[in-house]
Amino acid sequence: MAKNSQVIQREEVVIRFSGDSGDGMQLTGTLFSDTAALFGNDLSTFPDYPAEIRAPQGTVGGVSGFQVHLGHSEINTPGDFADVLVAMNPAAIKANAKWVKPGGTIIYDKDNFTDKNLEKAGYKSDPIAEEKLENYNIIAAPVSSMVKEALKNFGLDPKSVLRTKNMFALGMVYWLFDRKLKYTEQYFDKKFSKKPEIAEANKVALRSGYYYAETIEALNPVIKIAPAQIAKGTYRNISGNTATAWGLMAAAEKAGLKLFIGSYPITPATGILEELAARKDLGVKSFQAEDEIAGICTALGASFAGRLAVTSTSGPGLALKSEAIGLAVMAELPIVIVNVQRGGPSTGLPTKTEQADLFQALYGRNGECPVVVLAASTPADCFDYAFEAARIALEHMTPVILLTDGYLANGSEPWKIPAMKDLPVIKPPFADNKEIPFMPYKRDCETLARSWAIPGTPGLEHRIGGLEKTLKGTVSYIPENHEMMVNFRADKVARVSSKIPELKVLGDHEGDLLLVGWGGTKGYLMTAVRELQQEGYKTGLAAFNYLNPMPMNVSDVFRRFKKIVVAELNLGQFADYLKMKYQEFSYSRINKVQGLPFTIQEIKDKCIKLLEEK
Repeated sequence: MAKNSQVIQREEVVIRFSGDSGDGMQLTGTLFSDTAALFGNDLSTFPDYPAEIRAPQGTVGGVSGFQVHLGHSEINTPGDFADVLVAMNPAAIKANAKWVKPGGTIIYDKDNFTDKNLEKAGYKSDPIAEEKLENYNIIAAPVSSMVKEALKNFGLDPKSVLRTKNMFALGMVYWLFDRKLKYTEQYFDKKFSKKPEIAEANKVALRSGYYYAETIEALNPVIKIAPAQIAKGTYRNISGNTATAWGLMAAAEKAGLKLFIGSYPITPATGILEELAARKDLGVKSFQAEDEIAGICTALGASFAGRLAVTSTSGPGLALKSEAIGLAVMAELPIVIVNVQRGGPSTGLPTKTEQADLFQALYGRNGECPVVVLAASTPADCFDYAFEAARIALEHMTPVILLTDGYLANGSEPWKIPAMKDLPVIKPPFADNKEIPFMPYKRDCETLARSWAIPGTPGLEHRIGGLEKTLKGTVSYIPENHEMMVNFRADKVARVSSKIPELKVLGDHEGDLLLVGWGGTKGYLMTAVRELQQEGYKTGLAAFNYLNPMPMNVSDVFRRFKKIVVAELNLGQFADYLKMKYQEFSYSRINKVQGLPFTIQEIKDKCIKLLEEK
């Protein structure tokens, strides 16, 4: 940093990197996030991918974005609006102008603001004037031409040179927030260890942007965000998909089992399969199936053979897996089905987030077919709920559906790596020689779970399958037996409620309004409640992670508040579900179906309106 630079301290800041899908904005945002995490800031990220693999270059449909919210104090969301927008082309301005705070800083590559690119983005001449951004802090930087100049002696082809322009922009942002370059330079050395000239070119582009920013008066003062005060431990920046994969691996180790995943690649769940496929060193067996049905059926076979069995998918894939989930319910085999929700129906919005698969998870099968349903709330706690899903599946011999979503899957935050010794032991109900003659559907008197007999064990030969059975495992069409077994399976799932935590309330434990949510909306709702409390409103938050069965104290919590409002990224599925379960209460609703998370302000506005109604 130059000696004459002014410095101001900020509690938090939101930065959004945006450009064409080939401009490397996801990598740029990830590298900035990693540097912030290594510095000690708390943070939350929101990658925003275009739906098309390769949308027409320079169009709004091809814009790729990455937002990061970092701070000195606890950060629960990627932020509503950006303090700084980095825009690599006019389309990035078009897509993001409304998401920049009034008076915020916009850094853009003026070399890309050609007549052709302006036309593609829908502008006539000047995006700044047409978007009415004149009162913003506008930095028109010649990014493309400056990287060409900086790398003119590297002997790289023009396309390779321009691939480094995102690093020039990143260098400018590093200057603005007084960040060190060394972590990113170390990344280049590792990433391009076999191509040192590419590593050096990226370093030069990064430094060029950094030193160019030093010359710009409009990027003065430098903004500093001090490290957050966090508990001691070893941390890493982790995405929801990676955390989910690691939670499943941890569960397998604590259960003394091998992990098997049978899955078909689908956006935005593919990262789970990829992460587990890379972990052969930890004994994971992965199978990339030819379709969704084959994926879950191979997992069922692995479960029958005594493995911790997992399949991962998104909404359309969950629909295809429904028949096999029914088979798992009837056979009473433990399996974890991870559904990373996206906008639907059908192909819908494959790269956008939504919470509209709740009813499918709860009821999307034929017959009386109950399964345990959990939902993770943050990228980091995807680890905890993947572990918990596996524990419940194994100890209760039941399928478990774990709901995450696109926002959680691709978003990231700092995560304190737990010690394996601190995680609970998982005890599957394996059958042994004491149970000979073996009755496959004889049940534990407390949990109603049947014993798990591994095929090939002498004396434990048995028959399971999709047809209704007696306790002995023989096929039965007796009406009374079918009703008895249906009730057993339903009661087995219901009894899981005695093995899960009670519902906790964040904020006021009683008062005028209880904000209710589930899954990935928690951070936004928590921040809204915190701000409402600061404004004098008596509000609390009930964020659900256990959806079926639900915690045993739900009615007790609901009774302590005058009004209940349910916020979710669908048209009201959880509110309807609560109405079925707890009919004595009335539920107002906050719903959004735009492929985007809530903003804190829209939650607050609707809550205040409800609070002020007589």
